[in-house]
Amino acid sequence: MQTYPSIVYHILLLILISPFYTIKAQFQEKELHTKAKPINAVLNGAILEGSSVLNDPNRFVWGGSVVKGTDDKYHMLYNTWHCGDSIPKFGDSWVLYSEIAYAVSDKPDRDFVFQKIVLKGAKSDGVASAWDAQMVTNPHVKQFENTYYLYYVGSKDPGIQSKNSGNKGISQRNRVQQMLRIGVIEFNSFEDLVAGNFTRPKEPLLAPRTRVKPNNIIAPSPPGTTPKPDNIIVVNPSVVRRPIDGKYLMYFKGNLYDPNWRGVHGVAISDNPSGPFVPKDDIIFDFKMKDGRLASAEDPYVWYHNTLNRFYAVFKDFSGKITGSEPGLALLESIDGMKWTKPSNPFFMKKEVTLMNGDIIKLNRLERPQLLIDADGNPQVLYAAGSVVNINPRQDGSSFNIQIPIEAFVE
Repeated sequence: MQTYPSIVYHILLLILISPFYTIKAQFQEKELHTKAKPINAVLNGAILEGSSVLNDPNRFVWGGSVVKGTDDKYHMLYNTWHCGDSIPKFGDSWVLYSEIAYAVSDKPDRDFVFQKIVLKGAKSDGVASAWDAQMVTNPHVKQFENTYYLYYVGSKDPGIQSKNSGNKGISQRNRVQQMLRIGVIEFNSFEDLVAGNFTRPKEPLLAPRTRVKPNNIIAPSPPGTTPKPDNIIVVNPSVVRRPIDGKYLMYFKGNLYDPNWRGVHGVAISDNPSGPFVPKDDIIFDFKMKDGRLASAEDPYVWYHNTLNRFYAVFKDFSGKITGSEPGLALLESIDGMKWTKPSNPFFMKKEVTLMNGDIIKLNRLERPQLLIDADGNPQVLYAAGSVVNINPRQDGSSFNIQIPIEAFVE
């Protein structure tokens, strides 16, 4: 026979969990559906050109992030760096020379025009010892309340390692790659950003807690250390506010080696968009392949859907093990932002675009997805880095940022 306190307990428990089951029921009944629309572009040799594409024959153009300003214009911060015979191939030059540029348009999905390089490695300002001295990359711009936040990745060259370290032979490219950290710059307007009216962070917002790798690793963790998701590097920041408690979640990628490279993800939590962010120990988006290893992925973009009361994440799936089909952009969903599951169709987009004339152009690279989201949480435009050819060995400006209109609906 139940006691009176026990009955009261179960009644209170039912009251507390009822909203959860209501949300769960909505979660099971409706889903987000998206479809890519045609873009205004033409294929010119090894590159796409047109109003839906941002490119530059003198520079590599890569990932871009966009917000709508109070002036009703669309402001893009994107990754770029010089190209040419004096610059190493793409696979090396992004690590050594990346900068962040600013472009603006009256339209969300086309006609972005370069304005200015707004952020370079701090050594260009004479601060060679800064954590982001060598390069800056991965721009992710958000507006919270009345302030803009530019989350970005920076790095420096720690220098040739001593003979006693056992790592003297690590190249400059790999030394810089191993020092990648996440920082943030706050600014009140894009006029301020262009004018340089902001404070550059003296310390990164997030740095790795472990450095576990079998060999060729700078400042390795002690033997036997269990790697955290923020292992060796933290890159690809994506920040979203969680409505249920007002916390800010920062998703990031780290590297594991088992024994080869594998991109994994973690999440850090803060009370404020400017931090401090405290990383959790759990791996996020932890989908496994048949051999038990984690499926490799990168470049998450996470947002909250206000109608469906859940989080969504779009990211690059290297193997097709998450999309369930082929490599491309995968889609996951979550109630709390921590535990992620596949929707009925986890394939967000193939590595291709459709032109206005109906031609389908296959892309070698389609990554660094960033989205423009409407008030309900529906994607409006996908901004992605791309190339038609294998970009890694190139020294020309054959990369681009592409703006793809998205048709989205809930059903």
